[in-house]
Amino acid sequence: MGVNNKEMNYTINLFGITREIVGVSQYQLTLDSPANVTTLLGHLKEEFPALKQIKSLLVAVNSEYANPEQAILPSDEIALIPPVSGG
Repeated sequence: MGVNNKEMNYTINLFGITREIVGVSQYQLTLDSPANVTTLLGHLKEEFPALKQIKSLLVAVNSEYANPEQAILPSDEIALIPPVSGG
């Protein structure tokens, strides 16, 4: 019995340098479902190669930092969190 993959739209909120690279504060990405954080980042870095230069890029799902294997749903609030410098 095979897995029924279908394309789903995900909305990613972008902040700081990630917003500058992509050019918008919210980006729509279509992925095969089910998807996870690694899949999402892979597609974004493929589409926007400058994102590969960001060393400590984090993903938050529903306001919580996500691990690479975490599953994501189209209804999730997803955000790319660039490195934050403080002082």
